[in-house]
Order: sequence, then C-alpha cells, then structure tokens
Amino acid sequence: MNEKRIIIVGGGFAGIRTALSLSKTKGIQITLISDKTHFEYYPRLYRVVTGRTPLEVCIPLEEIFKNTNVSLVKDSIVEFAFSENMIIGKDGSRYAYDHCVLALGSETAYFNIPGLEELSFSFKSISEALVLKRHIHTCFSEHLKMSPEEQLSNLRIVIVGGGPSGVELAGELSEYLEHVSKMHKVDPSWISIDLIEASPRLVPALPDEVSERVKDALTARGIHVHVNHALVKNEIEEVYLKDMTMKTKTVIWTAGVTTNKLYQTGIFEVDKRGRVSVDEYMRAKGYENVFVIGDGAQTKYAGLAQTALYDGMYVAKAITSFVKGNTPKKYIPKPIAYAVPVSTTSAFVVIGGKLRLSGYIGSLVRDIVDFKFFLSILPFRKAWSAFHPKKRVSESCETCKEGEE
Repeated sequence: MNEKRIIIVGGGFAGIRTALSLSKTKGIQITLISDKTHFEYYPRLYRVVTGRTPLEVCIPLEEIFKNTNVSLVKDSIVEFAFSENMIIGKDGSRYAYDHCVLALGSETAYFNIPGLEELSFSFKSISEALVLKRHIHTCFSEHLKMSPEEQLSNLRIVIVGGGPSGVELAGELSEYLEHVSKMHKVDPSWISIDLIEASPRLVPALPDEVSERVKDALTARGIHVHVNHALVKNEIEEVYLKDMTMKTKTVIWTAGVTTNKLYQTGIFEVDKRGRVSVDEYMRAKGYENVFVIGDGAQTKYAGLAQTALYDGMYVAKAITSFVKGNTPKKYIPKPIAYAVPVSTTSAFVVIGGKLRLSGYIGSLVRDIVDFKFFLSILPFRKAWSAFHPKKRVSESCETCKEGEE
C-alpha cells in the first residue's frame, strides 16, 4: 500500500529506458502510457522507405517489458492536472501518480510554409514511411503513360533538410532507386535526387571538414546538393526555393521538428524552441514531482536518441533516490557521438569531436551502436532477430515482386 506510483508518458527512447531502469527498483509501481503498442526505432525508419522490412524498426512494447513489473496502458494524454497529481487520457481516464515522467518526444514542424504540410511527405513513423514508399513506386509505375516533362517531375525526388535524417535517406535512396528503376524499366538517367539545406553546409552539428566530406560523398553518388537554399513554398508538382523552382511530385520534409504540443499549453516555462525549462534533477521548473526528459527538455544535447536514453537512465536513478528519501546527483549533460550513413555500406562517425571514422568502418560502428541498443531492451535472440531479420527486403509493389521472381 505504501508503494510509490510512477507514471511514464511516452513509449520512445526516453520512456522505455526510464521504465526498464526503474523496473529494478523495489517499492514502486510503474505504468508506461503510450499511444502505440510498439516502439519505433527512429534512426532506422529511413530504411523502411528504401524497401527494408518494418521488423527492423518495430518492437512490441510487450516484448520489451516481458517479465518486468511495468504495466502498459495504450492511451493518449490530453490534459495535466498537476495540482491533483493526476494526468488525464483521451477517453477521460485519470492516472494518479507520486512521480510523473514526461517523455513525449517531438513533432514535425512546417514553419508556416505555404502548402508544405498538405503536399509534402515525412517518415517520422512506420506508417508515414510506408506511405512515402508506395508513393515513390506509384510515380515510377506511371512514367510510361506520361510526356517527357511529366516524367521528369515524376522521377524527381526533393528532400528538404540536410541534417542526419535527410542525408541518410538521400544516400540510401540513391541505391534503392537503382533497383526500383530496373523493376519498372525506367532509364536511371531520368532519376534525380535533390537535397536542400537552408544553412551553409550539411549536418551543421558535424565539424566543417566532415560536413564537406559528407557532401562530397553524396555528390559522388549523383545526388544534387543545394546548400544556402531555403524552401519558400510548396505547390502541387512544384517547389519554390529562395532563388529557384523545381518540378516534382515528391517533396520529403526532414528539416523541422518542434516539441510535443502538450509542452506548449502554457503550463510549463519553455524556451523559444518550445523546450521545457528543467532544474538540476530534470524536473519541470515549478513542479517537484514532474520530470521532463528527451526532446522536450531544455538541455544542451536534447533532440537525439543518445540523449533521450541518457536522460531516461538519469531520471530513473533520481526517482529511486527521491523514493528512498535521498538527494540525487545533479544532471550533467553528456556529449554525443554522430554516426551519419551516406549509403548502405558507408557512414561518417564523429566521437567527442576528435575521433573520426568513415567508409565501411564508420558503417560498422553505426551497426554496432544500433545492435547494442536492441540488446539493451531485448534478450539476445530477439535482439538479433529485430536487428537482422531474415527477410531484409519487404515490397508491396507488384511490379517489383514480379521482377524478383
């Protein structure tokens, strides 16, 4: 009866890491609330677009928390009643807590660019990635029925955002579309991939020299890289940049994210990016038992999976200390490493700003990092099955299926 009730909202990196770490603590009840029944491994979602099976990125939460004391609830939180130590779900369910951890992640931001939200594609979820893949195959299957000008529009893919997501997708798409063009009997010389970045260089978080090497690697693969170009407007079959236009039926938006809308309801103190101000123990300022971690927290390295995992482990220790009546150690931001693939067999890795790896070795390091994460949430056999499923390719396109038979 004296067990402390811990509510964790969010089934992403930060949420599952917090829950798993807390599951080892005695004297607490843990409930994880998520609007999905599965966890999606976002760093690999671009591979779903390029024909890989969703098994690589989709893990049922029940598998992750099997044989633990974590209770799972599928619900969407729509309201906070912090004065009552309560949060409220979409159907009116009320969840009482002693400590609440908000790991709500981020959402796509369109910056009020005309037409962008309605006409562009994204891949922040498995469903979005599959919609984008089907659209690409439709464009290729229709090309023979069109005029040369229409074909150019159909076979041109514009990726807006030169951060890790945009770079990863552009690099692997350049390989994948070689395969797709053969299946659909498309002249590969008609295919165009354009990567648009508003800042002066790709992946601005990387050192200048590494950013330049990333650009060179993509250019060598035939990708047209445009830096210092901001998207102004998106219309049907046409995008407008600051000083040029492009005819295309496929605009993929990877450039903007914002914090979850629940953080921006006026309850929290937030910065100009909508991130919640937190104290030295990752508690939302003004609240003694509400923690905000991951993308939504105003910390130095917020926004990446590594930070979300680190936050989850820290908050689990902090809550354990509070439950035992102790004062936890203060939160210290942890520098992150960058591993940015530019093809299926090549990646650029920067660790601590000094150690730099590239090519196949970089790709191998990225795979090791990915597998290490799967191993941290699943038994070895299940982790290997998720990380390296037997069926690497998953196509719904009938033309591609027939071509492979």
